[in-house]
Amino acid sequence: MRMVKSLLLGTAAGLIAVGGAQAADLPVKAKAVEYVKICSLYGAGFYYIPGTDTCIKLGGYLRAEVALNAGGNYSAQYNGVSAANNRLTNYYSMRAREDLNIDTRTATEYGVVRTYFDAVFTWTTGSYASAGTGTTAYDSAPAGTSGNGSVSGGALGVYYAFIQFAGFTMGKSVSQFDAPWINYPGNNFDQLVGGSGSTNGVTQFTYTADFGQGVTAAISAQDQTQFFTTNLWNTAGMSTTGVLGGAYGSNDIGGTRSPDLVGMVRVDQAWGLFQASVAAHDNHVGYYGATETTGHPEDKWGWAVQLALSIKNIPTGAGDVINISGVYTDGASRYNFQSLAATSYSMFGSSNAAYQSIGFAGVSDAVFGPGGNLELTKTYGFRGAYTHNWSPYWNTALYGAWAAVNYSSTAKGLICGSAAFATLTGTCNPDFNIGQVGVITRWTPVKNLTFSADFTYSHLDQKYSGVITTPALTSVAKPAAAYELKDQDTYSLLLRAQRNW
Repeated sequence: MRMVKSLLLGTAAGLIAVGGAQAADLPVKAKAVEYVKICSLYGAGFYYIPGTDTCIKLGGYLRAEVALNAGGNYSAQYNGVSAANNRLTNYYSMRAREDLNIDTRTATEYGVVRTYFDAVFTWTTGSYASAGTGTTAYDSAPAGTSGNGSVSGGALGVYYAFIQFAGFTMGKSVSQFDAPWINYPGNNFDQLVGGSGSTNGVTQFTYTADFGQGVTAAISAQDQTQFFTTNLWNTAGMSTTGVLGGAYGSNDIGGTRSPDLVGMVRVDQAWGLFQASVAAHDNHVGYYGATETTGHPEDKWGWAVQLALSIKNIPTGAGDVINISGVYTDGASRYNFQSLAATSYSMFGSSNAAYQSIGFAGVSDAVFGPGGNLELTKTYGFRGAYTHNWSPYWNTALYGAWAAVNYSSTAKGLICGSAAFATLTGTCNPDFNIGQVGVITRWTPVKNLTFSADFTYSHLDQKYSGVITTPALTSVAKPAAAYELKDQDTYSLLLRAQRNW
């Protein structure tokens, strides 16, 4: 009996052990994998963020380029050491850039909620400016690199960062005043005049109404301090060296009082596009002198108007397009000399009448002298391009621009009556014109990879004449000498490779 009992107990224990082992070996149900799904609501490249109803798209480009006879941001040789035409001038400059943009969209009962972010990481060749007798200093962050740079580093720039909701745009985006092609009707050249262009974005609060059939209208309040003020010159600060650098006094911009107010109407259809834009710009300066007790001129509002036209489906070929625009400004010059364009010109050349020749000019929103009122500066100009597609892989664009700057008679009196022009023997007139013309050819051997060559010629038509004697211009290594005042010309060539993704 004891033997039977022991046998039964041992068998039961064995069954329990086997059962436990089998239970432990049973497979555990895996957690469901959440795959990324394509979002087809907003075009190619969008995906649903896992676990949400928000769609996201990543994009950008990588660009490598070399500019010949140009400045660090593919700018023409308009000022500084780049326009000195001596041993400090760069014959070439190089740049590498990576752009990253993030686009998210969510469908709601109020319409699509969108966020957009675009940033660039850039390294650009610097330059050497004179730092005294026989020494130079390296500028590792040339103008336009959007931040502080270093020899081994570079610069970070935030171009766009905005939210769109129920017709509103809030944040940093392209100005509503700009034509759809911004600064580039057909070119890569960054400094085309003749219109507005906030390529790097401007902070704004905008409402856009869509009337259907391609008709939209917008009203916007945008920050004027970042890009949309040129110079407010206090002629009490004029000097001969400053004048020859393209500055007619001390730049005396006061604190913010009002954003720029912009209105836009656009018709965008199969035949092309038409846009009309207007802007109001408050000119607010600091003081006549060093302290608030010296007084100040009263604010004056400037304004600008621009018309833009794009013609598509022209008979010269499939995809060919003509883009043109014209602008007039009064006390709001940045809407003509866009955010990347030069507002000071100081170009040196040869001369048979003096040590060398120089062409200099400056752009302002307004000019004033001690105890006087603001004298608004008037400008007008145009830009345009014709792009022809030779094949699906090759296209060429011809482009050009022209802008004129006119100072009032009172402003001319303040400028030309200054002691800065005491050594001038000839005609004093700060008005000027700048003309640019170029040709670009692009080759796209495979989708989203483009190689381009862009040649630009510029002519500065300044209105001074005669000879001026100046002290040494140390930063550009020019000696104290007599310089002939005359028009100047320059050219540049940009070779670029760009891969979009």
